[in-house]
Amino acid sequence: MSGGNAAKLSTHHDVMGFYYNIKEEGEYSTMPTTKENLKGAFAGESQAFQKYSAFAKKAEKDGFKNVAKLFRTTAEAERIHAEGHFGASEGIQSTAENLQTAIDGETYEHNEMYPPMYEQAVTEGHKAKRMFGYAVEAEKVHAALYKKALEAVKNGEDLAETEIWLCPICGHIELGTPPREKCPICNANASVYVQIA
Repeated sequence: MSGGNAAKLSTHHDVMGFYYNIKEEGEYSTMPTTKENLKGAFAGESQAFQKYSAFAKKAEKDGFKNVAKLFRTTAEAERIHAEGHFGASEGIQSTAENLQTAIDGETYEHNEMYPPMYEQAVTEGHKAKRMFGYAVEAEKVHAALYKKALEAVKNGEDLAETEIWLCPICGHIELGTPPREKCPICNANASVYVQIA
């Protein structure tokens, strides 16, 4: 850019933390590379999927069945976009590599990401401390299960367990046998666990 009338660019981020170059006039330009654009688009569409899924549950609870259906349908559309962006960014590798990526992510979350978030929420007396606390413990379980799966895959085998159970309160997962009497993380009754097909 040159000349006195040229728009100056400055870097800002929006509420979801994605960085954009913003011209003084308020116009947005894309990231410097397609790789960065894909990363931002994947994150944005993934968040939209979760957000609209939650909005659908609320609309259903409030008695707006068709609004809930619209939210669920749009959430699925955003999931399709996210999956396309992730595929284009070559984020999907072999199953063994994907498992290692998952192990690394879950380990980071329970060792580094969630503990300070939990402590801050406790200090502030914020209700987020409940789910942060659950997540710290659940991510440890997830990492251990992915490690077990990786061992099997490296031996050319699938997981031996055919039943997988999920606590819908905290995200604890049990393989193989039905859940014990209480969830070891949130203490919910075993009857709330759902079997994942």
